[in-house]
Amino acid sequence: MRHVIALDVGGTGMKAALVGADGELLHQARLATGRERGPDAVVASILGFAAELRAYGERHFGEPAAAAGVAVPGIVDSEQGIAVYAANLGWRDVPLRALLAERLGGVPVALGHDVRTGGLAEGRVGAGRGADRFLFVALGTGIAGAIGVDGRVEAGAHGFAGEIGHIVVRPGGLPCPCGQHGCLERFASAAAVSQAWADASGDPGADAADCAKAVESGDPRAGAVWQHAVDALADGLVTALTLLDPRTLIIGGGLAEAGETLFTPLRTAVDHRVTFQKVPTIVPAALGDTAGCLGAGLLAWDLLTPTHPTAPQAPSEVTT
Repeated sequence: MRHVIALDVGGTGMKAALVGADGELLHQARLATGRERGPDAVVASILGFAAELRAYGERHFGEPAAAAGVAVPGIVDSEQGIAVYAANLGWRDVPLRALLAERLGGVPVALGHDVRTGGLAEGRVGAGRGADRFLFVALGTGIAGAIGVDGRVEAGAHGFAGEIGHIVVRPGGLPCPCGQHGCLERFASAAAVSQAWADASGDPGADAADCAKAVESGDPRAGAVWQHAVDALADGLVTALTLLDPRTLIIGGGLAEAGETLFTPLRTAVDHRVTFQKVPTIVPAALGDTAGCLGAGLLAWDLLTPTHPTAPQAPSEVTT
């Protein structure tokens, strides 16, 4: 059975799948990156994991994978196939595509940025299915985005397209590790809300999920923290809408798990800010933590065929 390898590399672990031509997830697995042993060990883990998946596919489906796709964090040069930099993995200028192609017997390999790859999956087979223009925004430790156009994701001339978390929404505000002050992710990421609620509640262990629960219970302190984040997020999103005019706006990441506690005030805040702009459909992401792996599979199939596989259905259990 013809299939491809899909790898989604995170800071501490990797998710992987073998994906059939119709988009079916034929096998899933997870593995630690081994980052505590250094960047070379991470690369070795990725190559070894991919080789194991190739062998599994050959044993169970009668042939080795026809291609592979891998999504990695940090700065990625997709055109050259180089993982340029990832602070949480410690690597610089890793020719990951070439290394994987060699380990996998010369099959074509696609390399993508983790958020853009996850956004590709959400836009093509997830919450944005059918939209010709979409913007995917992930509200996690930071904030990143993916700009979707006609079934593909725009990386930009230098691989930095979609970095909405570094739109300045509060000039002169909190310093950001990027070197600017007042970046969106300093106010509206899950990490920012967690810190703000920990400070406001006096509980150093409190996080954004706790803040959302307190909002739902009517706590005015939580309401103020939450609204501060929603206002900043709406300011950043309206800037993005003005530039990109997407048909669908997909919000994912940890903060989006609050559901309508986030989406109801966010839609209201965006509506209040637009003038001539058209407000897109604002929806939660649909694929959860499988988006990056599914997107990597789509990247791999795109190397082999111009047609897009149908939406994969994630199995209820993960094979380890």
